[in-house]
Amino acid sequence: MTSPLAAAVTDYLNHVRAERGLAANTVAAYRRDLGRYVEFLAGRGITSVADVTAVEITEFVRSLSAEQAASSVARHVVSVRNLHAFAHEEGLSPANPAADVSPPRIAQRLPKALSIDEVTRILEAPDRTEVTGLRDATLLELLYGTGARVSEIVGLDVDEVTAAIADPDAGLRLLGKGGKERIVPLGSYAAAAVGDYLVRARPTLAQAAARHDPALLLNQRGRRLSRQSAWAVMQAAAKRARVDADVSPHSLRHSFATHLLDGGADLRVVQELLGHSSVATTQIYTLVTIEHLREVHAAAHPRAR
Repeated sequence: MTSPLAAAVTDYLNHVRAERGLAANTVAAYRRDLGRYVEFLAGRGITSVADVTAVEITEFVRSLSAEQAASSVARHVVSVRNLHAFAHEEGLSPANPAADVSPPRIAQRLPKALSIDEVTRILEAPDRTEVTGLRDATLLELLYGTGARVSEIVGLDVDEVTAAIADPDAGLRLLGKGGKERIVPLGSYAAAAVGDYLVRARPTLAQAAARHDPALLLNQRGRRLSRQSAWAVMQAAAKRARVDADVSPHSLRHSFATHLLDGGADLRVVQELLGHSSVATTQIYTLVTIEHLREVHAAAHPRAR
């Protein structure tokens, strides 16, 4: 028989799916987190959401902290807090016992930025005498030249990029997270790589498909290049360039932001270029540049050590 607590969880999941329109993966994550929470409370004889107190929630968080990473514990806390807020609003609980329960602090991880020399070697790694090499060079030049997410670059169509090349002042339109659109400049290196690819490589790749695909970057079947394939391109280029760091397409986005700030770019400008909704998200890159300054100071100043 389903307990009142489990029924409240079901009602909450139906609410976030129907009313808030959350993605299926997000709802599934909430279901897993709250399923564990229900089991924990059942082990303490609690089967109603109205009987839960801050004590049980704190004990649940402590039990998770003993065996899971802080990021996973924080996600569980968010799920539990949202459940109790919903239960209180719906009259299923006289109070919200999770209101003052805070998730654990997550250590801030600095994004990995490549040096300018490493980026240059990666960008020069593809064999531009080959069709796929021209495509790979275009992908990499666009990633680093615009600071875009890999999904934004593989999602580009030919017409969108040629329009930006024809009218540099208009810039390149990118569709980011949540359907948010932004415009970024298209540099000369990226524009040249695109132009070369469109003339010498894309027509050959397009022949493999039974029907026309508007995508800029095509795979060897003539279809839109996937994010997974873009990741493989980056890995192969890094290996060819003998860059030993753990890299991904996102590494070029991190490097784009870091190199701009190192060069004196305003933080707000970098925020706009990256498509961050809050400048707080962009500020992590200032920590990277400060760390770089410390390294240079320690290596170059006679009294730094």
